[in-house]
Amino acid sequence: MNAADPAAVRKSRIFLVLVALVFAAPMIAATLLGWAGWMPGTKGNGEAIVPQRNFVAEQLRVELADGKTYAWRDSSPRFTLVALAGPDCAAHCFETLTGIAKARVMLNRNQSRLRLLYIGAPPADANQRTAMQAYWIFGRDVEGKLATYVPSTPDSISAVLVESNGTALSLYPAGFDVPGLLRDMLKVIK
Repeated sequence: MNAADPAAVRKSRIFLVLVALVFAAPMIAATLLGWAGWMPGTKGNGEAIVPQRNFVAEQLRVELADGKTYAWRDSSPRFTLVALAGPDCAAHCFETLTGIAKARVMLNRNQSRLRLLYIGAPPADANQRTAMQAYWIFGRDVEGKLATYVPSTPDSISAVLVESNGTALSLYPAGFDVPGLLRDMLKVIK
């Protein structure tokens, strides 16, 4: 029986450890970056709602224009984008609402997976109100549970993206970027 050369064994073991490190290095780097808080490509344009809220569990009641209560859970799984109007919704407010409606259309075949719910006093202009009815469901927050998301700036809109199970995902405060909202919707509505 031949005894193995200790130098050759040591060299083979070092080579094996180096090969293992080559494969383990990306996982170690990703773990360290994750602990540091860096997550590539996961940053949305909206603000995460913390603590997380579920409007079904909270029994958040929105009364629609026809007197019915808005169903957060629909017959088919659909997201809801809730637009919350600040005081005196006028030209800028309407422009943002129109941009949101256009963003919904840009979801193409997935646009039926998003409902648009408008909460607040509709724009004063009758033509704008009529134009909105093609895309928006009008409602009223009965108990004021969404008041923290309503902007205080006149003629402004904030928005909340709500998952099909009633979980509020993101807040888009007044002055948000509509194309950024569209990018976020394209990520989650598939």
